[in-house]
Amino acid sequence: MSDPKSEPASAAPRVPTIDLRPWLSGDPDTRAGIARTVDSALRTAGFLLVTGHGVDPALRDAIRVAARAFFTLPAASKEPYAARVGGRGWLGPGAEANGYSEGTETPPDLKESLTFATHEEFEDPETNAEWYAPNVWPAEVPELRALCEEYLARMAELENHLLALLGEALGLRPDFFTRHMDHPTYGFNINWYPGTDVLGEPEPGQFRIGPHTDFGTVTILDRQAGRGGLQVFTDEGGWEDAPFDPAAFTVNIGDLMARWTGDRWRSGRHRVLPPSADAPAEELMSLVYFGECTPGTLVESVPTPVGRVAYPPVDSHVYLREKLDSITVN
Repeated sequence: MSDPKSEPASAAPRVPTIDLRPWLSGDPDTRAGIARTVDSALRTAGFLLVTGHGVDPALRDAIRVAARAFFTLPAASKEPYAARVGGRGWLGPGAEANGYSEGTETPPDLKESLTFATHEEFEDPETNAEWYAPNVWPAEVPELRALCEEYLARMAELENHLLALLGEALGLRPDFFTRHMDHPTYGFNINWYPGTDVLGEPEPGQFRIGPHTDFGTVTILDRQAGRGGLQVFTDEGGWEDAPFDPAAFTVNIGDLMARWTGDRWRSGRHRVLPPSADAPAEELMSLVYFGECTPGTLVESVPTPVGRVAYPPVDSHVYLREKLDSITVN
């Protein structure tokens, strides 16, 4: 893999901006045009920018302020909240290497995370034991819980709108995906990407997040622009800086959604660059919502002519657990 700092700048990839307002309230022709645009975009990069979502930017800003107050605490104060990948709590430096999911032995990702997940228990004891645990809210920043819970409620609403749009973009019924989301195991990561003054100089091949695809259905990302920011991969252009709009969420589909569509849509491959030599003290923070389906959902590829590849049916959460385990640094 080449050094990202040596790669030439290139034009923005084919990642369109979708305004949800005319999708939610527009006439049939307008909605059909939006669905066609989404279908086209997800065949190439697997990414969209989404505006018109109605999520207050002040809420996102307040979460970042509260989370930063935690991340900048001494390590000894954060250690009681330490968790493993897929758990609830603090993922410290060295806990995760997303490149492992592609079979690449990369150094650990240059980040810290606060990670939360579904807040409601499951009726089935085995499912509950595997996929539920109480969220861990740092006592040092008591304001974070209410902010995140409000944000997660908005993300659940937005995810349902997006999944209905995706169902129609495939030419299928709008509840084709949403009917499998009655009790999902969503995940929510607040990723802190400090500068080299905190985490040191990057090792060769080390990223803030290594190259990977997400594992589940749909990811909703609130990001900040930076020199060491998000890049997406397309067959036409290779690695390219992701387009940025501060009013938009960056949305991509994951591996399960790609399987579900029989590879009509591609799971959006991406990475987050290490701090740039031109801006070593750059600090970024991302809010990442991972939308998933209800445990036990059988994911079967849609048939041709919509789908392209017929994957064997897979239990959604057997698949997800294998992927989460694959990126854990032991």
